[in-house]
Amino acid sequence: MRRAIISDIHANLPALEAILADVAAQGVTSVFCLGDVIGYGPSPRECLERSRGFDLNLLGNHEEAVLFDPVGFNTRARAAVEWTRDQLSLPDRPREENVALWDLLGAMKETHEEDGVLFVHGSPRDPTREYIFVNDIEDPEKMDSIFESFDGHTCFVGHTHTAGVFTADLKFLYPSALGEHLRLGDGKCIVNVGSVGQPRDGDPRGSYVIFDGDEIIFRRVQYNIDKTISLFEGTPLPEYLAQRLREGR
Repeated sequence: MRRAIISDIHANLPALEAILADVAAQGVTSVFCLGDVIGYGPSPRECLERSRGFDLNLLGNHEEAVLFDPVGFNTRARAAVEWTRDQLSLPDRPREENVALWDLLGAMKETHEEDGVLFVHGSPRDPTREYIFVNDIEDPEKMDSIFESFDGHTCFVGHTHTAGVFTADLKFLYPSALGEHLRLGDGKCIVNVGSVGQPRDGDPRGSYVIFDGDEIIFRRVQYNIDKTISLFEGTPLPEYLAQRLREGR
């Protein structure tokens, strides 16, 4: 089955709608989300509602922070967490609607595995919180431990908002270096699918991958950034969170 794997929507509804339109245009009907549907952005309720149609919703660190406590979050991220909590409990919305959103968060699991493929938000060692950064290829102890922590041949992650592939021989391959696609071989790999709603690799377009069990195709999708920025207006969310979308940083 061909499947779209997305992550880090971050309450950016225009980006999510553009990605889902592209998914449909590619003839793909199954969507796995690796977490962080919410956080940072202005449309948490709407994005959570759209996520109901996904075949998998994993717990990201922002869902975990909203449900429990924002451990390790900076001031801007913490402010977004508190505002998001309020948005999911709006007094002018039907109580059952609010409860349904909280139930959706509470039902998210940390990991999913099928056919030798592991799906997590952050890392196979710590599914919700650990980052695997590009420069971690210079830390053999960390990377060897991460690769040893899962049994299958492939692990899909998000969290860092930077698409690409980590190989077991300590290389990181950007999608452009792969010609935007990768055919799986015998070795292990960790695939970062990038971010739908807040890319940080210098490309402001939303990112996701299509996976058919053998081949991974990296996709980038333009969306109306101005529309997203306009949705920040009237919220207490830091202006920085809106403006960074233009630069993809």
